[in-house]
Amino acid sequence: MTAPRRRSVFLGRMPLPERNFVADALRTETTGGVLLLAAAVTALIWANSPLRDSYGSVVGHHFGPAALHLDLSLSHWAADGLLAIFFFVAGIELKRELVAGELRSPEAAALPVVAAVCGMAVPAAVYAVVNASGGGAMGGWAVPTATDIAFALAVLAVIGTSLPSSLRAFLLTLAVVDDLLAILIIAVFFTSDIDLAALGLAAVGLAVFWALLRAGVRGWYVYVPLAVVNWALVHASGVHATIAGVAMGLMLRCVRREGEEHSPGERVEHLVRPVSAGLAVPVFALFSAGVAVSGGVLADVFARPETLGVVLGLLVGKAVGVFGGTWLTARFTRAELNPELAWADVLAVASLAGIGFTVSLLIGELAFAGDPALTEEVKAAVLVGSLLSAVLASVLLKLRNNRYRAMCAEEERDEDLDGIPDVYEQGNPAYHLRMATIHEAKAAEHRRLAEAARAGSGDGEGEGDGEGDGERR
Repeated sequence: MTAPRRRSVFLGRMPLPERNFVADALRTETTGGVLLLAAAVTALIWANSPLRDSYGSVVGHHFGPAALHLDLSLSHWAADGLLAIFFFVAGIELKRELVAGELRSPEAAALPVVAAVCGMAVPAAVYAVVNASGGGAMGGWAVPTATDIAFALAVLAVIGTSLPSSLRAFLLTLAVVDDLLAILIIAVFFTSDIDLAALGLAAVGLAVFWALLRAGVRGWYVYVPLAVVNWALVHASGVHATIAGVAMGLMLRCVRREGEEHSPGERVEHLVRPVSAGLAVPVFALFSAGVAVSGGVLADVFARPETLGVVLGLLVGKAVGVFGGTWLTARFTRAELNPELAWADVLAVASLAGIGFTVSLLIGELAFAGDPALTEEVKAAVLVGSLLSAVLASVLLKLRNNRYRAMCAEEERDEDLDGIPDVYEQGNPAYHLRMATIHEAKAAEHRRLAEAARAGSGDGEGEGDGEGDGERR
């Protein structure tokens, strides 16, 4: 008689190295998210202040060599140039997840992949339904499909919730897959005229980049100029320039070899992630989020099918898609949710995925490039949808915050002070021997204190009895 197949558990405790890596990555992203939030608020204030004309002048200022197709406005330099750094880091994250992270095995990858796919398909369907019924333009279907991990983590930092590491890791992996799908959408649906000569030269440049990496050549002074050339060639080819960043990120080796403390991909990501999170994305937000907001504009967001589709896609479509995809995966793979969590926690994270700031703004600019007025309205819709998703997620997370705080305290507890959380040492005999010594020392100290208290009580026993008798008399 065969034993029943053991059901797998998802959103459980991660291996310690993976947990530490995710914690470091999320720490940087959280700081970057706060800067992103500050940049977005600054842009909104600037664009709605008496200095609004100066904002338009700065954002629209052109510079760069026209002969190289690089006479761009500041907003385009931010979207095509700085976001290439963001997508370079996304490429490294994706490569690491594929070879050493949650996506390295089909069984482990099923949950975040299905959740991300559903989390993009359902918002696109919501947008399509709203615009089909309202006679709107279908070209913006991809706008509400993206998740902004930095902005989502900034919301977590602002509301002060203690989200367990398993849920944070799920959100990060979900965002990595989300970024990959967004990259594919940009490459397939927002690439029109192709310059084959420039594209061929870009392919040669990327091949040289790959060959240098495989040869073990080191030095930023080699790779940074080559990366800039590759980026310029991809931009000139007609393919969106951020694809160059992704391609180069995927080429880095993210598996550690014997004797290596960190792989090349991990080292480069550690160096570049602060530039991406602390500079590239906030500057893009500063030059893209400055939308003139008034009562009329906000009312139009809920009246026009294109903008209403974006808002509902982010607020409803993302939550339903991510939650539904997660539930269906668990249902058909017979996986069990971590018993310390509830499906309400998955719904809260799914609502948090509706914050689609950076990539949604980028796709909105690409989708409605020929209609500046509608582009601005769609940007306003992205801001409104992201804000409403943040509010909904904050409420849901706060309802469970006491539970999260207890789980985080348990995850961080390190009674033997060896730098490793106790939950990861339950199978280590040396840990239990250390804890036995610690508890024996504590027990001896308490016995000494008990003897001292007993001796003190005996010395003052008669006096205490006399006082009691006096009071009774």
